[in-house]
Amino acid sequence: MLALILSSPGILLAEEIGSVSTVFKMLGTNDKIVVEAFDDPEIPGATCYLSRAKTGGVKGMVGVAEDTADASIACRQIGAISLPEKVKNGKEDGEEVFKKSTSLLFKSLQVVRFYDPKRNVLIYLAYSDRIIEGSPKNSISIIPITPWH
Repeated sequence: MLALILSSPGILLAEEIGSVSTVFKMLGTNDKIVVEAFDDPEIPGATCYLSRAKTGGVKGMVGVAEDTADASIACRQIGAISLPEKVKNGKEDGEEVFKKSTSLLFKSLQVVRFYDPKRNVLIYLAYSDRIIEGSPKNSISIIPITPWH
């Protein structure tokens, strides 16, 4: 099972930028908000920053805690963007660009990408899902594609 989780696309692509403690725990790690960055694997020049809740305590320390579905996303153009044809024609709308497990089993935080050709904008949607029931909590960010100097 661990090999399956580690081999999932995007699961190890985030780089932790920093974190802040939100709740002190006597035993184990504190609850925190973690800020991570990841590059869109299909769109060089597009980077997203996620802030997400991370549960601490003894369960968090040993990796069995379930994180809440709270997350926020901000995406930016950091270089020249040339859209692949499969993105331009909408064939990859809803394509998963990032996924991170947020519990021992069955719950994950995902980011999917859409393209709005009328406005020439990439849209990134962050949400949490679970096999039985997901969460309506979500966050979006857009990248207007502009010439890069």
